[in-house]
Amino acid sequence: MKFAVVAALIALAGPAVADPVLGTWKTQEDDGAYAHVEMAPCGAAICGVIKRSFRGTAEYQSENVGKKLVIDMQPQGGGKYAGQVWRPSNNKIYTGKIELSGDSLRLAGCVAGGLICSKQT
Repeated sequence: MKFAVVAALIALAGPAVADPVLGTWKTQEDDGAYAHVEMAPCGAAICGVIKRSFRGTAEYQSENVGKKLVIDMQPQGGGKYAGQVWRPSNNKIYTGKIELSGDSLRLAGCVAGGLICSKQT
């Protein structure tokens, strides 16, 4: 009997749906360099860690590899997320927003309650 109940619950649960922002994303080029950021679950949120860095087509070992760029992003619905972002150029953490549109991910770091934002796709 217990087996039948467990099997029924599993069947009702259906397949797990992966969050569409999960995976590896390429940043925009900045001063001739860009990075690959791996977006993955971190508890109930999503975080992004810099996995690789490049200058032009050549990979190089940036001091930022392994650091968390996207911090505790919580889904807000409609492909939008809210949390924090770290800006390597000044080593500051900002209020962050993500917006997913098709195969593009727009990341913003904001101040002044979200009125002034620096964005990257």
